[in-house]
Amino acid sequence: MKDDNMTEIRWHGRGGQGAKTASQLLADAAFMAGRYVQSFPEYGPERSGAPITAYNRISDERCSVHSNIYEPDYVAVVDETLLKSVDVTSGLKEDGAVIINSEKSPEELKEMLNGYKGRVCTIDARAVSMECLGAYFPNTPMLAAVVKVSGCVDKERFLKDMEESYRHKFARKPQVVEGNLKCLKLSMDRVRG
Repeated sequence: MKDDNMTEIRWHGRGGQGAKTASQLLADAAFMAGRYVQSFPEYGPERSGAPITAYNRISDERCSVHSNIYEPDYVAVVDETLLKSVDVTSGLKEDGAVIINSEKSPEELKEMLNGYKGRVCTIDARAVSMECLGAYFPNTPMLAAVVKVSGCVDKERFLKDMEESYRHKFARKPQVVEGNLKCLKLSMDRVRG
């Protein structure tokens, strides 16, 4: 049974775009903030470009539910083209939000969401990633957008913990650390909706 302090997030992406990694990074950040977490993927055909789904549960109490998430509080869509083939808002609570990687405005995408009446947010992950990292890695901007929109982790704590994590992971590549931190901060500023 789901507790009232639990946030459930469903990620939709394509293999190789980092949706699973973003889900794991969010779980790490929530864990470092003292929360109970779950992060797990669901695969179809395991190939680059194939649709994948990943999930997060973040709670103040230990969670005994171990199923997929059918009624998420938030949905992150890492690849806008999935809106044409996947019902990304299936089960999504109207008091939650869908966060879509797109250069389009939330209003432009609303008509593609099967009548979803809740909050629609967008982040141009390509533009932010290219500006900060010089290459297209959508998972970092999407991770920051999910934190900003959902509030599942304190924003300042999240940035501090991610900096520590990046400095450890990329100890021999300090330029990667600074680019990723800039990417997180800029994404939080640029998410619309």
